[in-house]
Amino acid sequence: MLLLNRLLSLAVLGVSAVPSVLSIQPGFNYGSEKVRGVNLGGWLVLEPWITPSIFQNTGNSAIVDEWTFGEYQDYNTALAVLQNHWNSWITEDDFEAIAAAGLNHVRLPVGYWAFAVGAGEPYITGQLEYVDKAITWASNHNLKLIIDLHGAPGSQNGFDNSGQRMQYPTWQTNQTDIDRTNEIIETIVSMVGSQYETVPVIAPLNEPAGYNGSQMLSVVKQYWQDSYPDGSSTESNTVELIHDAFQDLSYWDGYMVDGYDGVAMDTHIYQMFTNQQVAYNYSEHIQEACSHGSSLADFDLWIIVGEWTPASTDCATWLNGRGRGARYDGTLSGSTAVGSCTGKTGNATTFSADYKQFMRQYWEAQVISYEKGSGWIQWTWKAEDADDWSYQAGLQYGWIPQNPTDLEYPNICD
Repeated sequence: MLLLNRLLSLAVLGVSAVPSVLSIQPGFNYGSEKVRGVNLGGWLVLEPWITPSIFQNTGNSAIVDEWTFGEYQDYNTALAVLQNHWNSWITEDDFEAIAAAGLNHVRLPVGYWAFAVGAGEPYITGQLEYVDKAITWASNHNLKLIIDLHGAPGSQNGFDNSGQRMQYPTWQTNQTDIDRTNEIIETIVSMVGSQYETVPVIAPLNEPAGYNGSQMLSVVKQYWQDSYPDGSSTESNTVELIHDAFQDLSYWDGYMVDGYDGVAMDTHIYQMFTNQQVAYNYSEHIQEACSHGSSLADFDLWIIVGEWTPASTDCATWLNGRGRGARYDGTLSGSTAVGSCTGKTGNATTFSADYKQFMRQYWEAQVISYEKGSGWIQWTWKAEDADDWSYQAGLQYGWIPQNPTDLEYPNICD
């Protein structure tokens, strides 16, 4: 009904209801063309499960995130490792391969510390050079780049991928941290706003922990409005990609619709981070993937599934954090074993034909479902030892098609 009312009000005003012809003119026709992309996870924000060797090589089990990576090591030692990683993990060859795979978007996670490190913060900086490289490489290969602020001061979710693993995030309780984050977004907008043809989207904050309650949600909603580019759609062609903060999409009905152009919603859909979901059989995984299509189709903003995966277990080493186990095999505290992780993650040469066939079906079911909205961006392009999560490995071993529109199971959600 909210969408209908919006369409009617636009019609009365003589304005087209198609987002791509509103006053904002980003470098991609959101709403009419489908976003098909991949995340560059673990490059400019370390994640132990994506590059476990970087953490193992420290010889210190207390190093569990990028904060402790700088805190518990000699600066020059840590800097050398990071510079080598930045130079080698993602190169222009990867952008070329991403484009050759028929994708049109790349999402680039970056931490606030790339822009401003505060007193007493042990982060090592130097990532901005690689943000610039990514923009150039995206332009060279006709890819659209989404710059995603993956970590905020104080952490917005306490996940290791925010830069600082902690039991409870503190970003939302510290106005100074919120203000710092807003300033960083202003910096990013000023850096890339004129390059909207290549960088059409800025995501001001990844996965704020809305499940922590109303205080977090009230701060997040204000932050989304404060970080809206230039305060006026007529002054910017940059799309703001806000995250659903782990709330049902219905929570956001009507939010930032009237008076805003160029706002899109990011939702992340995984099926392994609860005991119930990780216990699904193959058909249940596919059924749930297909079930998301209707809510995506009915949402009143452009909506992108900005993270998802053909992986169906949490078996990848340290996926739940360094030193923590998995729900699937019962090694994570509080979980009950579903089965063995053998042959479910690691090197794809250990995957059975049946498992790879399921991954192809599951991948296609998600693509079909998520294209009921504005499209999708898979997590992640590559991983050292978790091929079930890797787009690159999926292309190599056949559960991801060489062109994302080349479906073997086009009716799987019917």
